Amino acid sequence: MPELPEVEVTRQGIAPHLLEQRVTDLIIRNASLRWPVPEIARQIVGQTIRAVRRRAKYLLIDTDAGTTIVHLGMSGSLRILPRGTQVEKHDHIDLELANGRILRFNDPRRFGAWLWCELPEEAHPLLSKLGPEPLTLGFNPQQLAAALKGKKKAIKLCLMDNHIVVGVGNIYANEALFAAGIHPQAEAGRIDMERLTLLTAEVKQILANAIKQGGTTLKDFTNADGKPGYFAQKLHVYGRGGDSCTACGNLLSEIRLGQRTTVFCGICQTR
Repeated sequence: MPELPEVEVTRQGIAPHLLEQRVTDLIIRNASLRWPVPEIARQIVGQTIRAVRRRAKYLLIDTDAGTTIVHLGMSGSLRILPRGTQVEKHDHIDLELANGRILRFNDPRRFGAWLWCELPEEAHPLLSKLGPEPLTLGFNPQQLAAALKGKKKAIKLCLMDNHIVVGVGNIYANEALFAAGIHPQAEAGRIDMERLTLLTAEVKQILANAIKQGGTTLKDFTNADGKPGYFAQKLHVYGRGGDSCTACGNLLSEIRLGQRTTVFCGICQTR
């Protein structure tokens, strides 16, 4: 599943082709995605795209009339292509632009979303209760400590909770906890400020590095130009259960935590 870095890389890839372009058509071939795709051609055709933003794992395409909210789901992708490009299987939506290009949404598993919002997007039910963005000043040790106060849940589960901080999915939660030397099952509310300070710094650094490397390609993700992300080459624990720790040589442990694969080093992550 694309995580925050992959979605941000996609945003960076498509934005230059969309900004200040007039929408000439919207073609919906299959409206049966995670939620039914609304018929929004009347609202969006003729509008000019003013901004392409990201909130958590949602892409926001702004026009004066409203905002298109796109989620890539499990296997979705967005590509910029010349108008008239042959339609392939799972090409569900085309947004046609006056510059002769199209924004094409492909989603084999159809668990993505393509929605429309005329209200300020902060009021949309999918966005209204989200926590701070991890790469902003809103995510900091003090905020994290306040959000974790009294919580007995495992820190990894809290780190992946979008009400606490958005976009820290399974891959990057594993990596950040390893870098901070924190055991993924540690009780969240008992982690001291020194460790939370280190953890917030590692989350920011790891996500920033992943964006710089173009995201992490595991199975489905490719960025907007069709090229894979390369951060997988730099993973220390995720997907490496039973391999040697890159820091101490100990064999990495693999467990299920919150129904998600969790890999850690029992020697390096004892705090």
